[in-house]
Amino acid sequence: MAIADSLLSLSLSPALLLLLILGIALVESLALVGLLVPGVVLITAAASMAGHQMIALPWLIGAAFIGAVLGDSLSYYLGYRHRDTVVNRWPLSMHPEWLGRGARFFERYGIYSVFFGRFVGPVRPIIPLIAGMMQMPSRTFLLANVISAALWAPAYVLPGYLLGHTWQQRLDLPANVEMAVLMLAASIVVLAIIFSWGRAQVGRHGRIYFAIARVARRIPAMRRPWLAMSRSGEVPIASLFLCIIALTAASAWTLIVMQHSSPLLMDLQAQRLFSWLATPWLIDASLLLAKVGDKAGVMTLVMPWVVWLLWIKRTDLLAHGALALGGIGALNTLGKAVFARARPETPDYLLGSFSYPSAHTSTWVVVIGIAAAFIASRLPRQRRMWVYWSAILVTIPMALSRLALGVHWLSDLIGGALLGLVVCALIQINWQRRYRTPLPTIPWVRLLLGSLLLISLRVGLFPPV
Repeated sequence: MAIADSLLSLSLSPALLLLLILGIALVESLALVGLLVPGVVLITAAASMAGHQMIALPWLIGAAFIGAVLGDSLSYYLGYRHRDTVVNRWPLSMHPEWLGRGARFFERYGIYSVFFGRFVGPVRPIIPLIAGMMQMPSRTFLLANVISAALWAPAYVLPGYLLGHTWQQRLDLPANVEMAVLMLAASIVVLAIIFSWGRAQVGRHGRIYFAIARVARRIPAMRRPWLAMSRSGEVPIASLFLCIIALTAASAWTLIVMQHSSPLLMDLQAQRLFSWLATPWLIDASLLLAKVGDKAGVMTLVMPWVVWLLWIKRTDLLAHGALALGGIGALNTLGKAVFARARPETPDYLLGSFSYPSAHTSTWVVVIGIAAAFIASRLPRQRRMWVYWSAILVTIPMALSRLALGVHWLSDLIGGALLGLVVCALIQINWQRRYRTPLPTIPWVRLLLGSLLLISLRVGLFPPV
């Protein structure tokens, strides 16, 4: 059995679920980390699984209570012992406004800020840290910490527990979807770490960047290419890391998929879930996305940008875009021919086409990913994370539409996304090898309207290909 099937077939025991909820509550209350972790999503997912297994509610609330108390206590200790250095550490060094917001809240409410702050999202992980930095008496802090945690734990646990307790009877959901919910929540956490802490550390002001720079300058073979890339502003360490991680993950995932002549267990679970979700409007929306994301749709979408780049004579950017689309197209064609994996369903317009990897997903990841990297490079570093998160939100519907239509397995989408990330990283690395002349002012409105008009004609007049 593949690793993916083994993980999905596991059913978390009550003891592991309690430890999981304790850990989520701790991390969600921990200084600074809680700002980067979607604690509400994780608590709701874990509590719903506990409710589905009928775990005793007092134990569940107790685990969340203990985790919350420990998280705030650790934050208080960190501020109390390291108040002079914590402001110079990431992410506060990049976001001093977080500390200012928490300090104003503390000054306004004083002792009560620890109690009220637990229920106020933007300052929740900051207030215990500030309380320690302000030398609040430990007994006073502990009292407010315990009382607020006693109210916070049931408020956060009960909604998810109620959902899990009733979803199978009231909603008639397919069996064994609770693990899929947990995996989705875990994926959100991983993305949050990659696009916040990870990118900050490999960026020009991050620790990993400085460490690699020191090594590169001491090794003659690395010094010259490092200095050459530095002239463009920043050595693309983030792109290098993305390439290595995505290539490794894509290779490992493909091996897992190809070891099975039949779909993975996760594929069957996702298929059951989307069969249950199927509605006429969802199918219509998915068919529309099928037209937008196929070869003709992508070429139509980028055509105004191609014309503009030719007009301003930026063949370098145009060549990289063509290389990206051509490369992902060739890899998709090669992958489908080599692996020859059958689709769940094959409509007439897909006859002769195989399933792995998902070309719609990989191509859309390349188009949106390269656009996001280009836009982010023109923004301040503090705002770049939101560009990448927006790119993720735009890409997910295109990928999931393939499941709604029943023409791909979930593992096809994962393989396609990883393959797209490899191409994005390679194109970005090549683009950043040397200095590029900045683009003139981009006529965003006209180009976007042109893309919208052409894609509307393509969707309305032609079938998907």
